[in-house]
Amino acid sequence: MVWTDIIALIIVYLYVVIIFLLAEKVLKSRPEVSRKFVHIMVGNMIFAMPFFSDPSILLWFITLPVTIVLFFLTDYSPITIQNSVTESGHALGLFFYAGIWSILIFIFPMMIDPNLLWIVALAIVPLVYGDGFAALVGGKWGNIKYNVFGSEKTVMGSLAMFAVTAVLSVFVWVVYSSVGYHLPTLNIWYILGISAVATVCEAVSYGGIDNLTVPAVTSILYYIVSIMG
Repeated sequence: MVWTDIIALIIVYLYVVIIFLLAEKVLKSRPEVSRKFVHIMVGNMIFAMPFFSDPSILLWFITLPVTIVLFFLTDYSPITIQNSVTESGHALGLFFYAGIWSILIFIFPMMIDPNLLWIVALAIVPLVYGDGFAALVGGKWGNIKYNVFGSEKTVMGSLAMFAVTAVLSVFVWVVYSSVGYHLPTLNIWYILGISAVATVCEAVSYGGIDNLTVPAVTSILYYIVSIMG
């Protein structure tokens, strides 16, 4: 670890603390908005990932410690911690959120190729921005609803997830290409197709399990794209 990594870690820690404080204090009266605020704002760390000298730093000093802490806030914790369900969302969903991020970092940039950090970022996009805006848009304008496996969704929410995921995926693709990562040639059809699959995956996932399924499926598809070149 070099001194730039230490500075980056300090900035990330401060950023996360500020986000949670805002969610718990400022948005306390609006739990749904608070929860999605945390998902979206914490997810912005995908733009901080390239500034670390080694992907393992992300795992050992950010995502894994957060995953462990969040596990002890779930109902499956061996110890009981008061207020395990915060205003910013159910702890189990947050545990999945941090856990899948840890898994993706371990598998792609650490086990396969450091260059594949871009896959982690693009796999997080539908979870962070797509799902986040789907809930906000669906909650406000989602008059047409549908049920899949007992989980109620809205047409407007799903359309918002698809659109936001596609647009932000292009943006993240361009950002990672510009900072030195070697990505395949940008193909809008690939992004639209994967965004559609992510949207369907979110629609059929019950409860907080979409925090696992959406990034997992998306990362596999982008890995296939990376192999195809």
